[in-house]
Amino acid sequence: MKYLFVICFLFQVYSTSANAQAYKYHTVKKGETVFSISQTYNIDEEDIYKYNPDAKEGIGINEKLVIPVSTSKPESKTKAASQFVEHRVKRKETLYSLAREYKVSVDDIKRYNKQLYSKELQMGETIRIPVGGSNSTEDSGSLIADNTSKPSAPANPAKSQITSTREHIVLPKETKFGIARKYGMTLKELDALNPKVEVLQPGMMIRVGTDVLEDEPVIITDERFRFYEVQPKETLFSLTRRFGVSADSLKQLNPALKDGLKFGMVLKVPENPEGKGTEENDYFNMADAANMKIDLSSSVNNRSTKEIAVMLPFHLNKIDADSIETYRNSILNERVVRISLDFYSGVLMAVDNAKSMGISTNLKVYDTKRDPSQVANIINTNDFSNVNAVIGPFLKETTEAAASKLESRNVPVINPLSNRSMRGFENLFQSRPSDEILKNAMLDYISRNAQAKNVIIIADGQAFQIKSELTSMIPSARTVTPTNNYVSEETLKKMMSPGANWVILESENINVVSSATSALNRLARENDITLLTTNKNNAYESDIISNNHLGTLKFHYPSVDREYDIAASEDFINDYEERFGIQPNQYALRGYDLTMDVLLRLASAEDLYESFERYPGYTEYFESKFHYMPKSGGGFANDAIYILKLNKDLSITNANDF
Repeated sequence: MKYLFVICFLFQVYSTSANAQAYKYHTVKKGETVFSISQTYNIDEEDIYKYNPDAKEGIGINEKLVIPVSTSKPESKTKAASQFVEHRVKRKETLYSLAREYKVSVDDIKRYNKQLYSKELQMGETIRIPVGGSNSTEDSGSLIADNTSKPSAPANPAKSQITSTREHIVLPKETKFGIARKYGMTLKELDALNPKVEVLQPGMMIRVGTDVLEDEPVIITDERFRFYEVQPKETLFSLTRRFGVSADSLKQLNPALKDGLKFGMVLKVPENPEGKGTEENDYFNMADAANMKIDLSSSVNNRSTKEIAVMLPFHLNKIDADSIETYRNSILNERVVRISLDFYSGVLMAVDNAKSMGISTNLKVYDTKRDPSQVANIINTNDFSNVNAVIGPFLKETTEAAASKLESRNVPVINPLSNRSMRGFENLFQSRPSDEILKNAMLDYISRNAQAKNVIIIADGQAFQIKSELTSMIPSARTVTPTNNYVSEETLKKMMSPGANWVILESENINVVSSATSALNRLARENDITLLTTNKNNAYESDIISNNHLGTLKFHYPSVDREYDIAASEDFINDYEERFGIQPNQYALRGYDLTMDVLLRLASAEDLYESFERYPGYTEYFESKFHYMPKSGGGFANDAIYILKLNKDLSITNANDF
């Protein structure tokens, strides 16, 4: 009986193809009847009842009916299908130069690479170039069943890049996602080949590509995996971060990635948006990768000259033609200009150091004048087509202006200093971790180390949110609310225990911080006390707050920068003093660290984006470390921070309590 069913099924498929019978779906509209629908399609009512038995009981609005459609129309003549050459775009190549090289028009290239209608050609991108004539097959409707068993060219080249097709019989529980993935197609390509197909039905015959993947197709998802459609401007790097899986694992799940990632591609991905892997699924543990330090100086293999644009607010417009005195005054009076010059001095030191490693750099410097319109004008009037990265601008508004203008060209824009929330441009990198990242890192540190500690939380009314997070994380913690911005020693003394006491202080009020640290310093004579905070704000920098008290309390806090090792950086400091006559400050060191990281990443990979995919760990230099993660709204943020500890001798070290 089983074999009889299979034979009957195959016979039915054969008959459908031989008789050129195809079907489409009709959505019932208000006022329509079976009779009016039959008149619309010039068929008998019985034909509708044959394929829709339930229709005899009546039809309802928005109900879908299977309608048999005759495809006995004469077939249009078709020119020979074009042949294609796959071309990997090289530096400085343009659509115009490729059109001349292959003797085709720019429109011909765009027609078979539809992403080029909305974005510019990208270096490293693989495109298909038609050679040997144009494919002008007329659209015969692409109905559910084709009337030929031979592979044919796509019905509409502008809608699909598939150049040869085959028939696919829809199996039970198959979805468009699964079929598209099986044949290495995008959903848009599948829909373009089958424009009349709205809902898949078992036994239906549809048109697909001929490139069948080697692995067994996944018909439906399970609790471990699901299908995902690649969105515009997503990269393999951003997908590995999104789904917490390595690039190699993603390629194993999706053999079609061997030809590169493309917009609209359907991928099989872990059902795991937070990246919490399991041994069963063999996920790549991204948290472990983030905690792994890498040294890119030993991985330099890309010796091409790095094109770097630096955008900083120098305010050169304030210099008089005959005198630099006014500019000297502006340096003294404007903090942003001073920071720009210090940062730029670090950039120059990094470029020179990279040169000694065999990395040559073509540095172009632009004055943004702290004006977004000036940034737009710079990009409009200069050639940024070969720029590997833009370092700067400093401020939020000018950075967003640069990222917006360069997003379509995929040129990375790295903001050096701002931790303000910025718009989600896909090419925007914020190198300074936000306050939220600092807070979350400190919370993670506390949760991992608070076991067997007597935890006391001091939080004023302004810190109610972090107080709530801490008490939820450590239910056994006891809390203290300051009275009139004051924390009494008596209150804290009652809460001390003979063992280790961890006091978490959350306040931006100088009086609260001062009274709390003074009281805890006195109690530390007889108690083991460690002071911690998730937010080392300006209150701790006040002269009222004693650093000696903080040192006694082994003060722990999150930080973007660490104290650099003078002995380890002696050569750098000497070279800097010889060149600029002063010792490097924090902004000069930041300029050096950031620029060196960018140059080493560019020298160890094809581009900045690939370097993050190839080297998932963090990099570290004199004061800063870098580990970029995709932001939910777009772009990337550095989440590499330090948990620092102030010691009794007022030296600062990395906390290593865990």
